[in-house]
Amino acid sequence: MTSSLIRKTVGTDRRTFLASSVLAAGLVLAGPLGTARARAADGLTLRLPAPSGPHPVGAATLYLVDRKRRDPWEAIPVREVMITVCYPARTVHGHPLAPQLTEGAANAFRDVDVVFHHLPAKGVNWGSTLTYAHTGAPAQTVRRPVLVYSPGGGDPRTMGTGLAGELASHGWIVVTVDHPGDASEVDFPGTVQGREKVRTTVFRGDPRMDAHRFDTAIATRIADVRFVLDSLEALAAGRNPDAKGHALPEGLGRALDMRRVGVYGHSAGGTTAAEALYEDGRIRAAVNMEGYLDHTPQAPGRPGELFPVARYGAGRPLLLLGSDGFTHREELERSWSPLLAHPRGCARRERIRDVAHWVFTDYAALAPQLQAAGLMPAADRNALVGAASPAVAVPEVRRRVRSFFARHLPPS
Repeated sequence: MTSSLIRKTVGTDRRTFLASSVLAAGLVLAGPLGTARARAADGLTLRLPAPSGPHPVGAATLYLVDRKRRDPWEAIPVREVMITVCYPARTVHGHPLAPQLTEGAANAFRDVDVVFHHLPAKGVNWGSTLTYAHTGAPAQTVRRPVLVYSPGGGDPRTMGTGLAGELASHGWIVVTVDHPGDASEVDFPGTVQGREKVRTTVFRGDPRMDAHRFDTAIATRIADVRFVLDSLEALAAGRNPDAKGHALPEGLGRALDMRRVGVYGHSAGGTTAAEALYEDGRIRAAVNMEGYLDHTPQAPGRPGELFPVARYGAGRPLLLLGSDGFTHREELERSWSPLLAHPRGCARRERIRDVAHWVFTDYAALAPQLQAAGLMPAADRNALVGAASPAVAVPEVRRRVRSFFARHLPPS
């Protein structure tokens, strides 16, 4: 479905919204006509899968500043964090669909992510993809559990857009978090001394290959998540935590139930989610999507020191969700096994077949479209997300995460 058609079909009430979700199922790749229409003069427009829940989705972006911490990567005297909040909306009438990437983020994405993930350098308009969330729509006046998402190492929060929208459409409030300096690109509301408006990653390879860099990244991410929870508590109490004082959607703060908080994350974000669950009693359940639970080994082939959650066990529900195509499964197993064997732990493991490491992100839907358009070799697509059809892989990831949180943090 093209962007213009999405605007026409996403309605302002539940019936129209559900109809548009069926039409825009997005899990089936466009046919020749649809692909041709999606090609703009400056490249292919990729499409995200539609959410399957009954609620229309609103979205708000907040700029948070932690003045108690210095940035660990650059000479910036404070720690800045960008978040997007997705939530069930009361109405979406008059509120435009949010783009997946801002113009600034899309320009940086072409320079950073395409190299890291072997994406096509040309032929794609990365800034033209729309989400199914409506900017600034008023929130439903129902208190709902809050889920916080931490992306993989080097990845931006925007590549977790599809799953966030899915969960929000089923009744959760979902907060996606960027970890600046770690994330490939973060678009801020303005510049400050020490950084440009769009800040790119300091990583120039796998941060796990550098013990100090990996430890710094995980510690910073956990502190970011805890700071985001502090900011959300302020929002729920009636204050505006946005550092620029930007207006927030009507009813958003009143919709946050900070007594029911979960965290989920992919790769380094999975590590963050699991360890944050252990360290912060406000978090009641977590999902680790293929994140290591040990520090970088001191020597090849030897186990690294376990994070406390793996050493002492998870006292609250923790799902370890993996793929059978992850090339480092044996290394991952060295840190997951002690946690699963803990006699008093609340962790369990699930695995998805015919998929690879980045299937837990929006690449699960985007990479097959790139392959179908002749912009990505099958080998690169399979290495990124696996060979499973997005019509199978995307709903399976959604189902596993949604079912877990429905059991432990039900939205109603």
